[in-house]
Amino acid sequence: MSYECFEVSIKDKIAHVILNRPEKRNSMNPAFWEELPEIIKDIDYGSKARVIVLSSTGPHFTSGLDVSSFGAVSNPAIDEDKETRKLQAGTAFYDNVLHMQESFSCIEKCRIPVLAAIQGGCIGGGVDLVTACDIRYATEDAFLTIFETNIGMTADVGTFPRLVKLIPEGYVREMAYTGRRVSAGEAKSMGLINQVFADQETMIQAVMAIALDIASKAPLAIYGCKRMINYARDHSTTDGLDYIAIWNATHLQIEEIQEAMTANAEKRPGNFVEIPKSRKR
Repeated sequence: MSYECFEVSIKDKIAHVILNRPEKRNSMNPAFWEELPEIIKDIDYGSKARVIVLSSTGPHFTSGLDVSSFGAVSNPAIDEDKETRKLQAGTAFYDNVLHMQESFSCIEKCRIPVLAAIQGGCIGGGVDLVTACDIRYATEDAFLTIFETNIGMTADVGTFPRLVKLIPEGYVREMAYTGRRVSAGEAKSMGLINQVFADQETMIQAVMAIALDIASKAPLAIYGCKRMINYARDHSTTDGLDYIAIWNATHLQIEEIQEAMTANAEKRPGNFVEIPKSRKR
């Protein structure tokens, strides 16, 4: 299937999703918000891969929100008087923001890991996007900025709920209040970026190697890891301990453990069961 904003390929159980509007700095136009969740859910629900790598093209990972995405909000599709349109505008805006939030939340809800490979600028909505991913990598020339502050608005698509759980609050506040560029090196020191690479080619090769390593593990175990990490982040230690006990009581697969141990001993790839296709649509 072809997309306006993305290229998608699947090889070695790794789905490579590439933002592909370099001439527009990969800005997030209306099509972007429709295509991204469609792609993620198709891969996840169809059990088409074990890992997703999200990368980009051109000088910037993404320049963030394309103002045309607000078109439906600023011009509600209603044939009513001016006062009615004014009253409905807030609800229309709210609905639109919830839709955009879900376009990134589907990455977090996805049953398989999503790895972000960032080059150049990761601006505004780009921060919302990569904070929804499981792991982030960057090139030396990469930078992140909560740019919304600089244009008089508060980031609202996911930056703050996720960023405060990824790095210390003081860093979040400084980034938000100043809207300044945070270099890849500084972001790594904060704990926001896992590794920094000299250039994009080197980064993509390294991230693909990491993805291949993840894809070699039992998919059901990786799914459990992601589910438990997300749950532990949002709940108390006591709740997390109880949930993992319940999870393994119903999901632990002795056959997968035996296969993993045998494959390791025989120095061969494991023959694991895939995550079942989902009935969600």
